[in-house]
Amino acid sequence: MRPVAGAVAPSARGASVPAGAPPAKPAPVVTAQVVATPAAPAIGLGGVPFDAKQRSIIERVNAYLTGMQTLVGDFVQVGPDGGRTEGKLYMQKPGRVRFEYDPPSPVELISDGQSLVVRDRKLATQDYYPLSQTPLRFLLSDRVDLMKDTSLVAIYADDVFITAVVEEKNGVVGTSRLMIMFNAKDMQLKQWTVTDPQGYDTTVAVYNLDTSKRPNPDLFKIDFTRYHN
Repeated sequence: MRPVAGAVAPSARGASVPAGAPPAKPAPVVTAQVVATPAAPAIGLGGVPFDAKQRSIIERVNAYLTGMQTLVGDFVQVGPDGGRTEGKLYMQKPGRVRFEYDPPSPVELISDGQSLVVRDRKLATQDYYPLSQTPLRFLLSDRVDLMKDTSLVAIYADDVFITAVVEEKNGVVGTSRLMIMFNAKDMQLKQWTVTDPQGYDTTVAVYNLDTSKRPNPDLFKIDFTRYHN
């Protein structure tokens, strides 16, 4: 089974993300649904200038993500092998996020604004990464500008979803992609999918989102002395 934190931690295969999590329990019925990649044609592709309509959609996404300064909600994660895990999500900008995975997964993922740690309670390990190396780093910025801060390669739009596709190229490990989907009516974040350079997808669907709650700051504190790898 691929690391359960693969949708947020650096996605290169061989990175020292804990891989010892047990198989996920069968997922109960939840209100979140992982949806398929949109079939609508892209209205903007890398190398082709975005027109006025496309830029308008991008500005809607920028405004929503910039305005989303705090977030509390639930998530369902589906790994490349189809394994499902669930948990609680907490976010406070700039740069702070926490994913608490439900048992039997022993994993916690925490960012304090500078560093991101993937902690495995069963193995008593925690691995550190600079926040700047994570696929979702720009979403945790105070201000989000997809045109300036990312390599935005496509926008998909229909009556149900708006989808932004960001591509990252690394000369060492290859190219990865991040696909983010929003509700077309209210712009609420619905899910994201990270495709690593080997083509493996990890999808996180979010639901029960509350942008009015301010999470406890202690949730984002990292105890660097807890485990010694």
